[in-house]
Amino acid sequence: MAQPTTVVIGFIGTQLDSGQGAGRWEKWRPTISMAQHPDLEVARFELFYTPRFEGLAQQVRKDLAAASPQSDVNLIALDINDPWDFGEVYAALYDWVRTYPFDTERERYWAHITTGTHVAQICTFLLVESRLLPGLLLQTAPPKKQRLGEPGSYELIDLDLQRYSVIAQRFEQEQVDAVAFLKSGIATRNARFNALIAEIERVAVRSRAPILLAGPTGAGKSFLARRMYELKKTRHQMSGPFVEVNCATLRGDSAASTLFGHKKGSFTGAAADRAGLLRSADQGVLFLDEIGELGADEQAMLLKAIEEKRFFPMGADREVESDFQLIAGTNRDLRREVAQGRFRDDLFARINLWTYDLPSLAQRPEDIEPNVEHLLARSVAETGRAVRFSAEARAQYLKFAQSSEALWSANFRDLGASVTRLATLAEGGRISTELVAAEIKRLCWMWQRDTSPDASPADIDLAALLGDEASEALDLFDRLQLEAVLRVCRESKTLSEAGRKLFHATRTQRSVVNDADRLRKYLARFGLSWVSLQTH
Repeated sequence: MAQPTTVVIGFIGTQLDSGQGAGRWEKWRPTISMAQHPDLEVARFELFYTPRFEGLAQQVRKDLAAASPQSDVNLIALDINDPWDFGEVYAALYDWVRTYPFDTERERYWAHITTGTHVAQICTFLLVESRLLPGLLLQTAPPKKQRLGEPGSYELIDLDLQRYSVIAQRFEQEQVDAVAFLKSGIATRNARFNALIAEIERVAVRSRAPILLAGPTGAGKSFLARRMYELKKTRHQMSGPFVEVNCATLRGDSAASTLFGHKKGSFTGAAADRAGLLRSADQGVLFLDEIGELGADEQAMLLKAIEEKRFFPMGADREVESDFQLIAGTNRDLRREVAQGRFRDDLFARINLWTYDLPSLAQRPEDIEPNVEHLLARSVAETGRAVRFSAEARAQYLKFAQSSEALWSANFRDLGASVTRLATLAEGGRISTELVAAEIKRLCWMWQRDTSPDASPADIDLAALLGDEASEALDLFDRLQLEAVLRVCRESKTLSEAGRKLFHATRTQRSVVNDADRLRKYLARFGLSWVSLQTH
C-alpha cells in the first residue's frame, strides 16, 4: 500500500510570509519554507487568508509553485472581520473543517501553527486536539544563521497524550491521588466500593451534571459529597461554596424559603429579603441530603432550577439565577417513591444520570480494619494523646466488628463513636481486652431488639402476600418457615441486614458471602421480593 501523501493546512502569515521584491527570497518565510525542504514532499497546501490580503495570498501561491512545482495550492478565503475574536475565528475554521473531505487512509494532515494570530493558533490547536482536524500540529522555525534558500527546521507535535509515557504516568498518578483523596487516604479493600469510588472520581472532575448518592444513614453520603466538591475546587472547577441542607428538616413555607429565598412580606414572619440556599450555592455545589423528603411544590421548583439555572423566590415577580451543581443524597428507594406518587418522575429522571448506591459498613467487613486505624489516628491527632490496641484486643475487636453480630445499623457513625469511646477510656494509651469486651457489650445493647416473651410479633398475612390459592397450597412446614423469614425481613432495615441474621451460621462456611442474594432467591420461590414486602 502506498504511503500517505502530506497535506499542510495553515494561515498565510501577513507579516512573516510577506514580500514583493527579489529580496523576499533572502528572508525566512514559514509557509514557503515548507516547500524548500529537500527531504519533504508536500502534495497540497490548504491556506487560509482574509479577503483584504488577496494580493499576498496570490503571491504566496506563485512562490510555492516556484519552490515546489509538484505541490497543489488551495487558497481559502475566510470572511473574518476581527482575527482576534475567538468566537469568530473558531466558527470559521469549524465550518471549514466540518465540510472538508478528509481522507486519513491516503493523506496525512499537518496543521501549521507558526503563522496567524495567537487566536488562530489556539483555535487550530483545539480542532486538532478534539480530532475534528485529524492530524498533527506543525511548528516551523527559522535557521540559526540566515542564508539564501535555507528552509530552517520543523517539528511535529502529536496531541495523543497516550504516546507520551511520562505524561500518561502523571495523569495516572493524578487519578490515583484523587481517588485516595475521596477516600481520605484510607486503604479500603472492598472491590465494589473501590470500583465505585474510582468511577465517582472520573465523574466528579469531568461533569457538572447532578449526582445522586443513595445508601443507608451513616454510609458517608455527606462526607463523600464534600470531598467531591473539594476535589473540584483544587482543579479550579468551582469558585463558589459547598452548601448543605438536610431536606428532612424543611417543612411548610420554611422549606421553599430556605431553598429558594423569599421577598420581604411574602408570608407571615418574612421580615426581610432572604437569598436562599440555591443562590448561596452559585458557582459551587448544593448538597441536598434526604432529597426524598422534599414536598411536591419544592420538587417542581427544584426541577426548574436545575434545568434552567433560574427560579422565582417566594413572593417575587422576577426570576433570579444560580449556576450550581446538585449532589443529592437519599436513604429511600426513589424508584419506589416515584411509583407510589411521592416523588416526581421528571425530577428523578433529571437527577438519575449518575446514581451511586453506597454500601453499608456491614456490607464491607474487609474495610472495617483500615477504617478503625484511620479513626484511631484521627483521634490521636485531635487529642494529642497516643492510643493503640494491644494485639489481643485488636484481634478481639476486629473479630466482633466483622461478624454477623455487629449490625452497624448507623454505619460509620456507630464505628466512629465506638473508636472514640475506646480511645477516651484507654488507660495509659492502651486499649485492653477488658475495654474491648465492655465496648462489645455496649454495642450489642444498642442494637438489641425487643425479643421478650411479652412482645407480640406482628401477624404475617400470607394470603394477602401470595393470594388465597397459593397460601392454602403451602405445607405447614413451609408456612411456618416463610412466616419466620418474613418477620425477620419486617424487623430489618435492609435486605442485607435480614440476610445476615438468617444465615449468620452458614455464611462463614462459604467462599463467597452474599446473604442478600440467598434471601432474594428464597423469596423469589414464593413470588416475593424485598420491594413487595415493603408495600404490605
